[in-house]
Amino acid sequence: MNDFSLQNAIEVRRRAREKKEVFVLTNGCFDVMHAGHASSLNKASEFGDLLFVGLNSDQSVKQLKGNQRPINSQENRAYLLSSLRAVDGVFLFDNQNIAAEILLLKPDFYIKSEDYKYNTLNPEEREALNQVGAKVDFVPLLKDLSSSAIIEKVMK
Repeated sequence: MNDFSLQNAIEVRRRAREKKEVFVLTNGCFDVMHAGHASSLNKASEFGDLLFVGLNSDQSVKQLKGNQRPINSQENRAYLLSSLRAVDGVFLFDNQNIAAEILLLKPDFYIKSEDYKYNTLNPEEREALNQVGAKVDFVPLLKDLSSSAIIEKVMK
């Protein structure tokens, strides 16, 4: 199994900075992977040399989505994400936002899907992004795809 620790991500980021590589960060729950996730990650990877995904831990997903989630364990979600060609690394985080990790990693780019707007990002995350000087961008969504909709369909 890969090293899904924040410490590993920090070390990769340090080496990337030395090599002047562009470090891209995104995050999410990625509970039930679908083509929309893959599309967004592929587009996010185009912003730089390395794409890291901050993955909400099982505890964090429960806080955000309720006790019925996650469907897939953090280990399985992290393994699946790390197996994608576009993703260079994955780390787990326990909070409901990724502000602390942004401050530690100091990404060059922070990418989210276009269902977010800059002013709808978590205020702590926005402050951290401003503090480290990260560029923020949004990638297109594939229409009508979401983990919640897939889970709802399966439950019917």
